[in-house]
Amino acid sequence: MNVACIAQSELTLAAQSEDTDQIMRDARHDVLFEPVAIGPVTAPNRFYQVPHCNGMGRMFPNAMIAMRETKAEGGWGIVFTEQCDFHATSDIQPYTETNLWDDGDEIYLGRMAEAVHRHGSLAGIELAHAGQDTGNLYSREVPIGPAHRPVSALNHPIQARAMDLSDIIDYRRWHRRAALRARDMGFDIVMVYAGHNNTVPGQFFYKRHNDRSDAYGGSLENRLRLFRELIEDTREAVGDTMAVVVRMAVDELMGPDGLEWHNEGREAIEMLAELPDLWDVTIGNWANDSQTSRFAPEGFQEDYVAFVKKVTSKPVAVVGRYTSPDAMVSAIRRGVTDLIGAARPSIADPFLPRKIEEGRTDDIRECIGCNICAAWNNLSAPSRCTQNPTFGEEWRKSWHPERMAPVSAPSHVLIVGAGPAGLEAARTAGLAGFRVTLAEASNDLGGRVTREARLPGLSAWGRVRDYRTGQIAKMTNVEVFRGSRLGAADILELGAEHVALATGATWRGDGVGRTLRSAVPVTGGSGLLTPDDIMEGHRPAGWSGRDLRR
Repeated sequence: MNVACIAQSELTLAAQSEDTDQIMRDARHDVLFEPVAIGPVTAPNRFYQVPHCNGMGRMFPNAMIAMRETKAEGGWGIVFTEQCDFHATSDIQPYTETNLWDDGDEIYLGRMAEAVHRHGSLAGIELAHAGQDTGNLYSREVPIGPAHRPVSALNHPIQARAMDLSDIIDYRRWHRRAALRARDMGFDIVMVYAGHNNTVPGQFFYKRHNDRSDAYGGSLENRLRLFRELIEDTREAVGDTMAVVVRMAVDELMGPDGLEWHNEGREAIEMLAELPDLWDVTIGNWANDSQTSRFAPEGFQEDYVAFVKKVTSKPVAVVGRYTSPDAMVSAIRRGVTDLIGAARPSIADPFLPRKIEEGRTDDIRECIGCNICAAWNNLSAPSRCTQNPTFGEEWRKSWHPERMAPVSAPSHVLIVGAGPAGLEAARTAGLAGFRVTLAEASNDLGGRVTREARLPGLSAWGRVRDYRTGQIAKMTNVEVFRGSRLGAADILELGAEHVALATGATWRGDGVGRTLRSAVPVTGGSGLLTPDDIMEGHRPAGWSGRDLRR
């Protein structure tokens, strides 16, 4: 086995015996494990993996299924698909979400529902139609929406056509048919989706997209008409067998130029209050909904969505990058929410619910809010996670976030460098049963993440270090040596069978990058400073702090 591979990511999954001396959860967290009735179905607990994109979907269905199943195994009581486009007039190429267009699409979606059910969780599907948000590059269908508008997708030189009444009838029929197909595939919950400014019912709802003068435009009641009809159609079709969830934004953080929670956002919820079985409320657009930790704390959406439970008797779910079980309990006790919705925290630690249930809160791999998961999906590629290297590789490489294949013949592994990669290498090698020596040249563990976590707003990034040092501290087979700079002779003298060099990366100092393909010409004896230089306190000759205030 080459332990250098461990420094990059997890090893192959293999069954390990469970700890028979299970720690019981803290009693103050009991509320998180109460079942919640949602229409005709019951969630086994309050942990709700909300729909989230992942760059796998229809293109890499096996990877998507294994990723969702891992969430269910980890204790998420409800596990949703990502956006599932239910008609060819909603083709979001080049993004790779799920489709429910044609016969055959049911196969992989049904397999996902089966995989989630294997662990006692409920499977949900989010029906979506992008409307004027995409140019239908693959299907070549003319985009549709509430008005004649250029599509909002970047670089799509295409205009959407305003839907007439016959189009609206067709649209309702397509949506109803998709709900029935989802029921027949075995899903427990179906979502009517009007959030994030990227679906037809939401586009009808928002004033700036809807300039109609018929029964579907003008007043708030008219602009909500299609949304109401979709909810009612879905309840009539499947409401006795599936829960019907509504997802919508109540504020867009645009002031009077957009939706605001204290006027039309609240009025819309009040008008539709008792129609769905569950309200999944957010803020829009997507970038606001998934703000990074640098700009938004845990539970940051509460100020916008806390009113919802006051105007409906139905259960409510909210998101907000909740990673602390105490913050989750607080949100429930204060009447903000009934379900803890999560996308990014469920990616960073699919076993977050299980760890709380077993009283192992110190073992939670907390989301750092860096949004690399979203960045990779936006590249039309399978998502990845800074905290959880197994995310997206559960199927292709059989990686598991909690279990490691034990080595058959334990041997000595030397890891040089205790930055994020070195710490992960030590953790995984130790978990596999190797005897591990981790040597760090400086007196601080964590490498560049320790330095970067000191920057304004980035303290959450320190969780990358803290999770791994905390796990390593529990391992008697892992020794950590600080202030131990090793040369080649030192490495050879230690006599380890396996050596992993995890000495980190640095910024280039010549200015070469994605745009500039040759070194920056420097004159007058000046030098180039990299971000590493700045963080280490270096400044240009003659520089004064006053320069920044000019």
